[in-house]
Amino acid sequence: MPPKAPRKKNLSTLKRARQNEKRQMRNQAVLTEIKTVRKKVISAAASKGKEAVATALKEAVKVISAAASKGVIHKSTASRNISRLTKLAGSALKGA
Repeated sequence: MPPKAPRKKNLSTLKRARQNEKRQMRNQAVLTEIKTVRKKVISAAASKGKEAVATALKEAVKVISAAASKGVIHKSTASRNISRLTKLAGSALKGA
């Protein structure tokens, strides 16, 4: 019986794997950024600095909305996160 020929590389599969790796790294960076801005809003609300809360909330909304529009997170998830942060910021500003 003759030896088997070496298996042919599936180039499209290799390319797809490279693309998935790039996307995974990009998505992970965006998710980390979302967590960071959420923490900033929470800590600003705890310190009750009116300008700090407003600035942090504005940045958070921008980052979360961008992630939703790029498809990193679902639009409903983005909306829920923004709503919760806005509610938190509003109660912090009301109490200040």
